[in-house]
Amino acid sequence: MIKKMFLAILALGIFATSCSNDDDSGPTTSDLTLNLSGLEELGSDFVYEGWIIVNGNPVSTGTFTSITFPQTFAIESAQLAAATTFVLSIEPTVDPDPAPAATKILAGDFSGNSANVTTNGVVGDYADASGKYILATPSDGMMNNENSGVWFLGSLPPTAGLSLPTLPDGWIYEGWAVIDGTPVTTGTFSAVDMPDSFDGFSGMDGVPPFPGEDFLENAPSGLTFPVDLSGMLSVISIEPVPDNSPAPFSLKPLIGHIPDPAEDHVVYDMILHLENLATGTVTR
Repeated sequence: MIKKMFLAILALGIFATSCSNDDDSGPTTSDLTLNLSGLEELGSDFVYEGWIIVNGNPVSTGTFTSITFPQTFAIESAQLAAATTFVLSIEPTVDPDPAPAATKILAGDFSGNSANVTTNGVVGDYADASGKYILATPSDGMMNNENSGVWFLGSLPPTAGLSLPTLPDGWIYEGWAVIDGTPVTTGTFSAVDMPDSFDGFSGMDGVPPFPGEDFLENAPSGLTFPVDLSGMLSVISIEPVPDNSPAPFSLKPLIGHIPDPAEDHVVYDMILHLENLATGTVTR
């Protein structure tokens, strides 16, 4: 009788241990390693979030704020093995939506155990992008400070000077003049042949219905308007929406090196600047 009770207790212990191990072990995981470049810090309001696409559905691989790589994440092995694509998005730090945001910055398909990921093709395809600009200040009706405005025009009478791909949801273009090292916005825009969102530095007269700005009044702290833009930079950046920083985002596909001295109402070319677009490798 004692022997039977001992065997019963022993069997119950083995069963309990077995159940406990099953509960504790969970699914097996494998490492996903990100080695990325060209990203910038997002501040406290946003994070980067990785996703793998499994059977057509996004599966989060986790969020991160550091832009120091490599970084490794533990992912359920079966899902990682079945993944076809990696995507990186920008998400609110406090995010009630479990789905990826529209602001996707990197993507690439897996080939074997690695995926080459890039911005180009995700945030537009910039292989054929181009830009032109002139210096002029149409908003004051005078001709004594024409080098204090930059307009993204291709010729006079005004025609669009920018050739850019249509952006996906979650992104918008923004023009800039970098004045003595300080980037100053000319406004955000989606269409290259319509006015941009900003005219806070321009005068009272009419301006061409294209992206650009006169730098005549309301100068930011540390700057004085009007200003001769000779030797400065004109820049087109791609900004996330919403945008939590007044500075240009890291994606700057077009840059114009303004000559010194520069001539007003002369059409100058911008250069394609794709080496700063985000890129990298994801391995599993």
